[in-house]
Amino acid sequence: MATNKNKEIIYLPLEDVESEHCALIVEKGLAQVKGIETHKVELNNRRAAITVNNTVVVGEAVKVIKDLGYGVSTVKNTFPVLGMTCASCAGSAESIVKYEPGVVNASVNFATGNLTVEYLPNMTDAAKLKKAVQSIGYDLLIEDETNQQETLEAIHTQKFQKLKTKTIWAVILSLPVVVIGMFFMDMPYANEIMWSFSTPVVLWLGRDFFINAWKQTKHRSANMDTLVALSTGIAYLFSVFNMLFADFWHQRGLHAHVYFEAAAVIIAFILLGKLLEEKAKGNTSSAIKKLMGLQPKTVIVIQADGTEKQTAIEEVNADDVILVKPGEKIAVDGMVTSGSSYVDESMLSGEPVPVLKNENEKVFAGTINQKGSFQFKAVKVGKETMLAHIIKMVQDAQGSKAPVQKLVDKIAGIFVPVVIGIAILTFILWFVLGGDNGIVQGLLAAVTVLVIACPCALGLATPTAIMVGVGKGAEKGILIKDAESLELAKKVDAIILDKTGTITEGKPEVTGVQWLNNDDATKDILLSIEKQSEHPLAEAVVKHLDGATTTTLTQFDSITGKGAKANHNNETYFVGNKKLLRENNISIAEQLQNQTDEWGKQSKTVIWFADSKQALAVIAIADKIKETSVQAIREMQEMGIDLYMLTGDNEATAKAIAEQTGIKHYKAEVLPQHKADFVKELQSKGKVVAMVGDGINDSTALATADVSIAMGKGSDIAMDVAKMTIISSDLTKIPQAIRLSKQTVATIKQNLFWAFIYNVIGIPVAAGILYPVNGFLLNPMIAGAAMALSSVSVVSNSLRLKWKK
Repeated sequence: MATNKNKEIIYLPLEDVESEHCALIVEKGLAQVKGIETHKVELNNRRAAITVNNTVVVGEAVKVIKDLGYGVSTVKNTFPVLGMTCASCAGSAESIVKYEPGVVNASVNFATGNLTVEYLPNMTDAAKLKKAVQSIGYDLLIEDETNQQETLEAIHTQKFQKLKTKTIWAVILSLPVVVIGMFFMDMPYANEIMWSFSTPVVLWLGRDFFINAWKQTKHRSANMDTLVALSTGIAYLFSVFNMLFADFWHQRGLHAHVYFEAAAVIIAFILLGKLLEEKAKGNTSSAIKKLMGLQPKTVIVIQADGTEKQTAIEEVNADDVILVKPGEKIAVDGMVTSGSSYVDESMLSGEPVPVLKNENEKVFAGTINQKGSFQFKAVKVGKETMLAHIIKMVQDAQGSKAPVQKLVDKIAGIFVPVVIGIAILTFILWFVLGGDNGIVQGLLAAVTVLVIACPCALGLATPTAIMVGVGKGAEKGILIKDAESLELAKKVDAIILDKTGTITEGKPEVTGVQWLNNDDATKDILLSIEKQSEHPLAEAVVKHLDGATTTTLTQFDSITGKGAKANHNNETYFVGNKKLLRENNISIAEQLQNQTDEWGKQSKTVIWFADSKQALAVIAIADKIKETSVQAIREMQEMGIDLYMLTGDNEATAKAIAEQTGIKHYKAEVLPQHKADFVKELQSKGKVVAMVGDGINDSTALATADVSIAMGKGSDIAMDVAKMTIISSDLTKIPQAIRLSKQTVATIKQNLFWAFIYNVIGIPVAAGILYPVNGFLLNPMIAGAAMALSSVSVVSNSLRLKWKK
C-alpha cells in the first residue's frame, strides 16, 4: 500500500486485459497519469503494479483504465456513518476515507448519514475503513460485511458466469440464422427472421465489443475489440442496407445478399473462444491457487491461563502459542515449544519424506502435521511467513516479462492498425479489380481479414508458457524469481557450486581433537573465542566443548576467510586455518602436523588453535555429503555442463570432496570476493554461468552470475539475491530447473511460431489471395471460428507443459 513516507507498490486488479496488446494500451494510459512514478501491467496476474507518491492518484488511474475500455475489479458499498453532528463532520469523514490506501472514490452524505465508497478488495476492506473513520471520532456500521465481502475470486467467478450466459445465448440465437442462411434462403421472410435473431446477438450480447472499440477510438488506439466491432458492424449494417434497399442492387443487375449469419456467428464464436480461453487461463494459475489454499482459516491458540481458543488466522500475533493436532495444517511460521511429530513439507520443498520436528525446531505455514500433536510459538505471521513470501515470489515471477516478449510487444503495438490497413487495401483492390461483384466481395473479404487476424494468440504465447513454467517449478520446490532467469537457465554451460551447505549437509560436527598439552584453561579460552565467532564451524566446536566454562576475553577480532583472534591475560590466541598461523609466525609441533595430514586424507576440515608462539591444538571437523549430491553432479555433467566447486576449506578437504562427488574442477581456500572474480573469469570466456550457494559469503558471486540459485535452507540474504531458490536444498532440483527452462522456452517458440504462421497465412487467404488461382474465398464465419481457436490452441499448448516430466 502506498504511503508518502515509503513508496510502496499498489496493485490494480484488471478485467478484460486479454493480451500483451491490451496490456500495452493500459501501460500507455497509465503513463499519462500525473503522480504515478512507475507502472507495469502483469498480464498473467491480471493486475497493474503502480508506485504512487499519493494514494489519491489511485482513483485517477482506475478512471483512465476504465476510459480505455478495460475494467478494474472494485467493490462498491454503502455504510451508515455514526457520530456525525454537522456537515463538516461529513467532510472530515469523507477525506479520511479518501486517503485510505486502495480507496478509488468516497463520498459522505450528511443528510442520509451514509458513506458510499468504491475500493480495491485486494488492498482494503470494510474493517480497515471502519478503523480509519474511528481514528477521527466517528464510526461505521459494517454488520453485514462478513456476508457481502466480495473477493477478487468471487468477482472473476461472477464475470465468468456472465460470459458463459452470453455465449450460450449467442450460440442459441445464431443457430437458426445459420440454418436459414445456409439452407432456406428462399423461404418467405427469410431476411427478416435472420435480422430478428441476429440483432440481439450483435447489439446486445456483442455490445461490449462496440463500447470498448469506441473508448479505444477516443484515445486514438485500437485493439482486438476494434477488429471485432468493425467486422461484425460492417457485415450487419451492410445486410440491413441490402434487406431494406434491395432495389439499389437489382437496378444494377446484382443480387442483394445479406450476411446476418456471418455477423451473429462471428460474435458467437469469439465469445466461445473467450470462454474457453478464460477456462484454460484459470488452469494456468492453479499453482498459485494451490499455494493459497495451504493456509488454514482458523487456529487453536493457547491462552495465558492454559485454555484453548479458536482464533481467526488474521488475529494471530507473533509469540502466540498454537496447538496443532494430527492431520492439521500449520498456519504460521514458528518454533516448536513442546511435543514432537512428523511434518509433511512436500508442498513447500517438493520432498515427499515427512520431517521429524522436535522442540526448538522450525515449522512453516502451509505444511501438514502427520500423527503427533505439538505446540509451537508463532514467529512470523501474515505476510512475513515463508508461504506468503513464496506466493509473492511466484506471483511476481508470473507477472514478469521474458526477454523474447520485447519483440512480441513491438509487433503487438502495431498489429491492429496494420490489419485495419490491410482490410482497407483488400476492399480497394476488390473494388478496382473485382468486376461486377467487386463491392460485395471486397466488403466480405475486408470483414474476413478483420475477423481472422488475432493479436490475442501473439499476446498470449509467451505469458501463458511463463505462467505454467513458474507454477510447475513452485510445485516441485523450485522458486523462480523472474521470467528472464527461466528463459536463460537453458543456456547455462558452467555451474559453480559452493561446498558447505550446497554439496554437503552444512551441519559440521567435530570428529576429533588433538591437544599439545591437555590444559583445561586453554579449553576455556578456545570455547570463549568460538562462542563469539559467527562461523558455522565455530558452532560445531562450541557443541563439542560442552563441559568447558567460558572466560573473559578482550579485543576479539574476526578475520574474514582465516578465523579469529582475541586477548586473554595479555596473551593473544588464534583460532582458524593454517594460513592464519603462518602469517603470525606460529610454530607447529610435529605430532599436530602428522595428525592434520592424516585427517586431510579423510576429507576432514582442520581448525588450529594457538597462542602467539605455538599451536596448542588441532580440531577435525567433518561435514557429510548430501545423499543426492553425487547423483545431481553426475546428471549435470551428462547434460554437458562444466562443474566447478569453490570452497574456503583447505586443499586436502576440497580434493577429497571433489573425488567423492566426481567434480573435475575445484578451488580451495577461496575468499568470498574471489568467488565473484571467478564467475567473471568464466563469463569472459563466453560461458553462461550459474552460481549455486547458500551463505552470506556467496551473495556477491550470486549477484554476478547469469543465473543465481540459492539453497532454501541457507541464509535469507542469499535467497534475496538469487533468481532461483531450491527450497529443499537438494541439488537434483538444478537439472530439473534446467529441463523446465528448456521445455518452457520450447513451448514459447512453438506458441509464437503458430501465432505468427496463423496470421501470416490466415490474413492473405481471408483477403482472397487464392481466388484468382482456384476461386476460393474464406467464409467470415469460418474465419471467426479459426480466430477463436487460435488463442485457445496457444493456451492449451502452454498447459501441456504441466504434464511434461
